[in-house]
Amino acid sequence: MANTASSTIDPREAAHFGGMAADWWDPKGSSAMLHKLNPVRLRYIRDAIDRHWPGHDRSFRPLAGRRALDVGCGAGLLSEPLARMGAALTALDAAEENIAVARSHAAGQGLAIDYRATPVEQLEESGFDLVTSMEVIEHVADPAAFVAALAEKLAPGGLLILSTPNRTPLSRLAMITIGESIGGIPKGTHDWHKFINPEELTKLLEDAGLEVIDSAGISFTPGRGFILSPNQAIDYLLTARHRQG
Repeated sequence: MANTASSTIDPREAAHFGGMAADWWDPKGSSAMLHKLNPVRLRYIRDAIDRHWPGHDRSFRPLAGRRALDVGCGAGLLSEPLARMGAALTALDAAEENIAVARSHAAGQGLAIDYRATPVEQLEESGFDLVTSMEVIEHVADPAAFVAALAEKLAPGGLLILSTPNRTPLSRLAMITIGESIGGIPKGTHDWHKFINPEELTKLLEDAGLEVIDSAGISFTPGRGFILSPNQAIDYLLTARHRQG
């Protein structure tokens, strides 16, 4: 029977990002900022994987034998590395245009990724060992319902990893005032009032039956670009799992 659950997708947001699909894989195109962020996000995810499932720190495929779900995957910038880590990967996005580009690019790389233009609330499968959603929650219509849906897809003993901009004066300056004028981020990408601070996101996760077990900031330095940092004023990552006990 089809899942008739509602969706937290904001159609305007889906249309905005669908319009970026054609040059998503161009490191100098409209998704240039995501290309710069991706290595930092991957480093954080890999460290979380190695801590949670030890013994594979020297392996190129630490997710072999595990199921992963990437929600808000765009054209697959994070999905493809997760698949290369060995995961049996399902990846979702609100924009059909993004999924079409993602499928084509993955085929060219010889990667088998189950891409779907499906809201996470309507995905019938669950029990994923790893669920990721990078820079997505600030674009959904109902953050609490979105987090609850992510939590429902997570297997017992699994990891949920999120990243999102903080709601601070510095994030407004960096991501909108500068980022959407001279920083290469397309105008209208962000609404600062929809940004979520770490305390608010932690509360949403706790309300969904999860507990935060790690966090890190993403900072920018002129010499090194984006780096993991204790400073969460611009952007941050959180790792959560089902509440223990």
